Amino acid sequence: MKIKNRQKVYDGYFKMYELTVEQDGHTLKREQFDRGIAVAALVHDTEKDLYILTNQFRIGSESEMVEVVAGMIDKGESPETSIKREIEEEIGYHVDELKLLYTFFSSPGGTTEKVTLYFAEVSRQQGNGGGKAEEHEKIEIVSLTKEELLQLETPDAKTIIAQLWLKLQS
Repeated sequence: MKIKNRQKVYDGYFKMYELTVEQDGHTLKREQFDRGIAVAALVHDTEKDLYILTNQFRIGSESEMVEVVAGMIDKGESPETSIKREIEEEIGYHVDELKLLYTFFSSPGGTTEKVTLYFAEVSRQQGNGGGKAEEHEKIEIVSLTKEELLQLETPDAKTIIAQLWLKLQS
């Protein structure tokens, strides 16, 4: 498949493109949802031996969701800087250690979103978390034991990947 043309058809909070592609002599139109580049982290409080997740309303699922800390990379920011910022904003912790786990596309059939997933060790909470008021974030902090985390039923892919990684570490 070869991309022949890309036209922006929506430019709001997110962006949408219409791509003209050629494959096997056929010209096709395909939509592409430009979601940006995301970061996420399974956060472990090493002092309390608890895993720190978030609970917040997600527009895609139209429901509240318990999930690993996550956010979008700001322009000019590295993934490492971005996830450290997100951890401080969402749950109020300073990162002691950061380990890269995986980089993956969340849904490559129609969206550009790539997620870089980390394992973060923390030991001190220096803020309240809860997200940024100016971004209208309302984030609840959820603390789980390892057993509770592994038993958590969630439809969130990045959290499932983090759970499976943790299970493989045992």
